[in-house]
Amino acid sequence: MTTVGRERGARRRRGTGAGLLLTAVLTAGLAAGCTTSDGPRDDGRGTARESPAQPGEQDGPPVLAVKIDNAPAARPQTGLDTADVVYTEQVEGGSSRLIAVYATALPESAGPVRSARESDLELLRQFDRPLLAFSGAQSKLNPLIEQAPLEAVTPESEPDAYTRDPGRSAPHNLYLRPGRLMDDPPGEAALTTGFRFGEPPADGEPRGDLTVRYPAARFTFTWSGAQDRWLVSMDGAPALTRDGERLAPATVVVQYVTVRPSGFRDFLGNNTPYTETVGSGEATVLRDGRAWEADWKRPAAEDGTSFTTDSGEPMNFARGQVWVVYAEAP
Repeated sequence: MTTVGRERGARRRRGTGAGLLLTAVLTAGLAAGCTTSDGPRDDGRGTARESPAQPGEQDGPPVLAVKIDNAPAARPQTGLDTADVVYTEQVEGGSSRLIAVYATALPESAGPVRSARESDLELLRQFDRPLLAFSGAQSKLNPLIEQAPLEAVTPESEPDAYTRDPGRSAPHNLYLRPGRLMDDPPGEAALTTGFRFGEPPADGEPRGDLTVRYPAARFTFTWSGAQDRWLVSMDGAPALTRDGERLAPATVVVQYVTVRPSGFRDFLGNNTPYTETVGSGEATVLRDGRAWEADWKRPAAEDGTSFTTDSGEPMNFARGQVWVVYAEAP
């Protein structure tokens, strides 16, 4: 068993404190194959162009970002498999929430939808006035949301866009119907993440799976050669769609960031973690059954995030869905 956390610290230690335990298990037989693959056929969500658009350059409508519940009672979620990008973030009590970003396709339903956090505002500044769908926010945060360059979409502002599932208990039963907000997806030009898609860099370590642990949550990504995808598990159980299919991104990014206390607390008094997504640091990128140690950089909130290998080569992603897991830097 290989411990990714130790590998990162040995390579370059940036800061102290209790880092997350990250474990990667090298699966037998993966060394053969997948070294030159560019992933599966283009599913319409990726491009081999060298650089994506920047905020303000796209002419069409903005992306749709949806805050998704990730409590066990919220699973299986709806619409995650349609997202272009899924971000995972730590929230109160060491649990996790997801942000699903839609640009090239819209699901019929997305959810369960939950509340916004302060760090969401910084993360979403990379997009040009995105729509942010969320169930609400504490009163202290509302002024910051109103000042942010985004359009808030809540059950109060767009009641026709939301519905409750009578088969689930609140608060895990609120769903967004994106078709009530926009007729068509905005298109790839709105996806100003800074990600590059194309052929993989040279080398890369064969890897079978990788687990990221939050204090009260766990994500595992297991390579499937048959599907050319990383199969997602949450808290030790397969992560499924409502139809029983596995969630399976083409690229997984474990991005090591600063996670600090914010000025907000939940109703139990637990501090809300703030995930800093502007700056620079290290990352582990999974694609094609291999792992690359990379560096990430996002100079300002208006910028996307660029990734490069240790040798300075651009870190291209495989075409398809991308999951970005924000893990606390060691």
